[in-house]
Amino acid sequence: MSDDTGDGTPPTPPDRHTAFHRLHHGERPLLLPNAWDHASAAALARRGFPAIGTTSLGVAAAAGLPDATGATRDRTLALARGIARLPALVSVDIEGGFSDRPEEVAALAAELDQAGVVGVNIEDGRPDGTLAPLARQCAVIAAVKERVPRLFVNARTDTHWLAAIGGAGAVPPSRTAAFERAEAYVRAGADGVFVPALTDERDIGALVRDLGGTPLNILFAPGRHTYERLAELGVRRISCGSLLFRAALDRAVELAWTIAHPTGRTDLGTDPGTDLGRAAGLPTYAEAQSLAEDFADDVTAHITEDVTGGTRT
Repeated sequence: MSDDTGDGTPPTPPDRHTAFHRLHHGERPLLLPNAWDHASAAALARRGFPAIGTTSLGVAAAAGLPDATGATRDRTLALARGIARLPALVSVDIEGGFSDRPEEVAALAAELDQAGVVGVNIEDGRPDGTLAPLARQCAVIAAVKERVPRLFVNARTDTHWLAAIGGAGAVPPSRTAAFERAEAYVRAGADGVFVPALTDERDIGALVRDLGGTPLNILFAPGRHTYERLAELGVRRISCGSLLFRAALDRAVELAWTIAHPTGRTDLGTDPGTDLGRAAGLPTYAEAQSLAEDFADDVTAHITEDVTGGTRT
């Protein structure tokens, strides 16, 4: 990946940000595995993945905290600073930006950029199960792009995700709403669009066409998707989400159990269900999320400390 100068001089290697952008426009979709700590990120980098994302569920659950509540800002930033030193391009999931103020989200994006991160994933789903106001979310995206133009902003809309996980205020998934938000986020400056839990092939293909040259990111759903089929549909980025984290939990627990109970479950094969559902024993998103309940007192104290410390709004 280098620029051809055309004048006989050696090509100049692209910077990390340019390289990450180009991965979304190659011959094959970018498969983005999602890490939850330093070890998982390092292991993925050693395996040769050119780019690595983070999973907010994994980061939160590993710390005994709930996902998508803004409780992991400091941990997310610390993890990003560490794994950005790896020989891989790093994109960070920052939930909704850990603030309702566009300028504060932009400031966080600038910190991540300075740490060596090349992309961020910003979602519009809120803890109460509703979607952030469209104008507010567009203002967040625009603020980030104005502050850090080179950062790849993957704008996530939860039009389908909240319904899939049974969010309290969620409404049935709407193709119209997804398309409307995707188009608005692109106009606000987003470099890519992410619609987790969008699985219908007709809707995926239609959204690819609607977005034109803007890359569409789809959350891989085992048993519903294949890499090759998503590539045929025109998807440019395929995320693993929390799948790897949940698979790691499952395999670790089952391996420990089968040592003491040799006649127990030995099938640790792939999950044939969706990224959300339980299949082949994999914990669901909700089950992994519920692990934070075992640390409820600590979670309350942490969130209270964040609020009084001014890091959350």
